[in-house]
Amino acid sequence: MLSDNTKIGTGLLMLGCIFLFLGVLFFFDSALLALGDLLFLVGLTLTIGFSRTVRFFSRKDRIRGILSFFGGIVLVMMRWPILGMILQLYGLIYLFGQFFPIAAQSMKDTPVIGTILSMPAVENFFASFGGSGTRRAPV
Repeated sequence: MLSDNTKIGTGLLMLGCIFLFLGVLFFFDSALLALGDLLFLVGLTLTIGFSRTVRFFSRKDRIRGILSFFGGIVLVMMRWPILGMILQLYGLIYLFGQFFPIAAQSMKDTPVIGTILSMPAVENFFASFGGSGTRRAPV
């Protein structure tokens, strides 16, 4: 059974992603992007818990991704949305890159997406994110 914080956090994560998508769709609107960033961070904190969030964002081996992600948020707040979103995207790929092959592997059983993910070029693309043979979820 999921706790209420997890349910609310998942909803806030979804709203954050929607606002980020709308901010990009409306030609990098700074207000929508900033609201999406805040909702994403609050939703992540409520979903996985405060201590796990702090532990995730304070890992020394991921400092490049952490600094670029939060630097991108700062740039979006300072009304430099395009550069901020590029920096955030780099940070997200750096932070969650090990999770992409795991997600792709679990989605191979779905009807339409599974056939696309089973193509050799797509498999090689997601395998390049893994880094080492020991794959773990980043959180």
